[in-house]
Amino acid sequence: MGYLTGKIDAGTRLDPKTDLRSGFTHFSPENLAANAAVVELLRRVAEKKGATPAQIALAWLLAQKPWIVPSPGTRNPAHLEENLEAIQVQLTPTDLREIETAFSKITVRGGRMNEMQMEVVDPTE
Repeated sequence: MGYLTGKIDAGTRLDPKTDLRSGFTHFSPENLAANAAVVELLRRVAEKKGATPAQIALAWLLAQKPWIVPSPGTRNPAHLEENLEAIQVQLTPTDLREIETAFSKITVRGGRMNEMQMEVVDPTE
């Protein structure tokens, strides 16, 4: 949803008429500011690896288990290319420990979807 790209921040205004994310608490200005540490962590690792924050997030997922397959959405061919290039990013055990250690100190605020959408995604709640 664009968050881990680093292109959305507390100053970003999402139009409630055209952007579904505007109803997600994760994308409120307060929570975007509070969660900026996540994107900053990805940026730091990305700089060392010559990658983008989104590529680091995808590479991290790919490094977890062989059966975990990220499914990033995109409407833009350039973003698709960027996502595919994440396969080339090699995270070492040291990189993974650094990411895990730093992430464990961050409290993420806000839900990834609003209550109505979460009911559709997980009807057991």
